Amino acid sequence: MKKLLVFIICICGGMASMQAQNTGNAAAIRKLQMAEFAIANLYVDSVDENKLVEEAIIRMLAQLDPHSTYNNAEEVKKMNEPLQGNFEGIGVQFQMIEDTLLIIQPVSNGPSEKVGILAGDRIVAVNDSAIAGVKMSTEDIMTRLRGPKDSEVKLTIVRRGVDDPLYFTVKRDKIPILSLDASYMIQPKTGYIRINRFGATTAEEFTAALKELQKQGMKDLILDLQGNGGGYLNAAIDLANEFLQQKELIVYTEGRAAQRSNFYAKGTGNFKNGRLVVLVDEYSASASEIVTGAIQDWDRGVVVGRRTFGKGLVQRPIDLPDGSMIRLTIARYHTPSGRCIQKPYDHTANLDNPRLQGEDTQEKYNMDLIERFNRGEMMHVDSIHFPDSLKNSTKKLKRTVYGGGGIMPDYFVPIDTTQYTDYHRNLVAKGVVIKATTKYIESHRKELQEQYKKFDTFNNKFEIDEQMLADIRAAADKEKIEFNEEQYNKSLLLIKTQLKALIARDLWDMNEYFQVINTTNNSVQQALKVLNEKIYEKKLPL
Repeated sequence: MKKLLVFIICICGGMASMQAQNTGNAAAIRKLQMAEFAIANLYVDSVDENKLVEEAIIRMLAQLDPHSTYNNAEEVKKMNEPLQGNFEGIGVQFQMIEDTLLIIQPVSNGPSEKVGILAGDRIVAVNDSAIAGVKMSTEDIMTRLRGPKDSEVKLTIVRRGVDDPLYFTVKRDKIPILSLDASYMIQPKTGYIRINRFGATTAEEFTAALKELQKQGMKDLILDLQGNGGGYLNAAIDLANEFLQQKELIVYTEGRAAQRSNFYAKGTGNFKNGRLVVLVDEYSASASEIVTGAIQDWDRGVVVGRRTFGKGLVQRPIDLPDGSMIRLTIARYHTPSGRCIQKPYDHTANLDNPRLQGEDTQEKYNMDLIERFNRGEMMHVDSIHFPDSLKNSTKKLKRTVYGGGGIMPDYFVPIDTTQYTDYHRNLVAKGVVIKATTKYIESHRKELQEQYKKFDTFNNKFEIDEQMLADIRAAADKEKIEFNEEQYNKSLLLIKTQLKALIARDLWDMNEYFQVINTTNNSVQQALKVLNEKIYEKKLPL
């Protein structure tokens, strides 16, 4: 049966009770069926029905809101991997350098490490098919390396210092995708945990990291949700539970056909006391905003950074027979004080022109962050204004908070424009920084490992020398990035910090990367100031 008809039958079967309440639905569905049938059977030329149906679904969803979307089967698979917490493959972090796959790190205790593959190795062939020097896309290479658990793949490796190629047979396995980027003691008695997404394993990872930091004497916590675009609602609820008291409301959801659902803290969290600072920015969205909103509304912690993205819509995944999926907005979520933090969108745009309806709306919605920057919001807190109609009060201290457009931090941190220049942006965009770092490590790995057996020694003593900076400038020239001495000097500290952080990541892991890079993160530094200068107590008096 045609995909559209199957889709309609699936939806009709699952929503019969809703149709009974709205008699107009039957006529609309019949109209859609007749149109598809007529095109498929009567149109002058042959048509791709699957493509027509997909386009129809996409067009229908475009009339609704910016977060109701359609994904084909392949997109669904790729989309779910980061949230499910694993994929099946050989277990390496890699970087493409001059058409060659260079292994940055094998995953600890993963299939590649188990057979003896090392950081710095280059994979030149997969199952006897060359992947080096053939201008193969990263996507194609990943497809060759990934595969079902317990399947085998033959790799040809070139190793520095070894004349002949090395051959390995790797048995693929499940490779974990971690939600936590870093967890470490940022200062005595203060822990730092950075979460990059809310996936199936987030709560478990967080609990393990939290307990380890508490063993090291942690009393206060900096929770970094900068750039965290969200994920599973349940993961957000589980994380918020770590900080709130029993029966404190975390979030509630409500929609036209979805009755109000309340989600409460169980009181089983491991950090219900202690000082808490949450870091957010304009890319913190959805699940990040649920956690941040609950913490702010209960006066449980101080929020530092910039106004969050503003996504307060709940999507329900609807699986279609061919593996594709609709993510349909069914409700709005509200923080404990009643805030809906969804930023405005106009789903009625272009009603006079159905061909354009939805398209301009989506484009304007996507441009919101750029417009925030252009009107100065990223630099000046005074440029942000909320109408009184969106005013709410926190649950305990009755502080004023606002809904309707993201979560406003308690302490604003402007975006850093002092070190970022066009020259630096071009270095990063054209891969000069990462390529120069990779080449440096490849040439100096052995001496670095011998000289810096512990990260603390590296962090305290290692400095980027003039030769590496000269290599950066030379590589930039090859990429036709025009040298600008003023901009170079302005960005020099940032360039050095990024280079050092990337070297630390290669020699150790992401934990060490963030210990270096956070020295230039103004929000992290503001969080430390809030804790160290008694600012926290002024905002949240005990």
